Amino acid sequence: MNPKAPLLPSQRVVQVCLFLAGAIALFGGTVQMYLGEPETTPRLDNVHRFMAGIYFGSGLIALWTGINIREQSMLVFILAASVLLAGTGRLISISLVGLPEPHAVWLGYLVPEILIPIIMIIAQSITNKANQG
Repeated sequence: MNPKAPLLPSQRVVQVCLFLAGAIALFGGTVQMYLGEPETTPRLDNVHRFMAGIYFGSGLIALWTGINIREQSMLVFILAASVLLAGTGRLISISLVGLPEPHAVWLGYLVPEILIPIIMIIAQSITNKANQG
């Protein structure tokens, strides 16, 4: 793998998805760490802010992976699976307790959590096949 060769289009797609997911996680983690969940019990606020830290940390990992995209393959799949699992958790919540208000905002969170990892998995699979041949 030549480090000076231009990225494959599929690598660039994965890189953009990683930067997007990273930015969302950094922003979301920061906001949720700051806001917490004060209208609930101290236990739930504590868990909420802990998960905000995990969210922020996953954003750092996604950004690092995007920067080092040439050397990454399995980590791309792991990050994609993590985002897809997060979206799945949101779908389970919506099916069990309903869609929070305002609906458009929460659907705006859900759509990228489902689409971005699917795009990443497809594009990384294309990259892996191109690098094998």
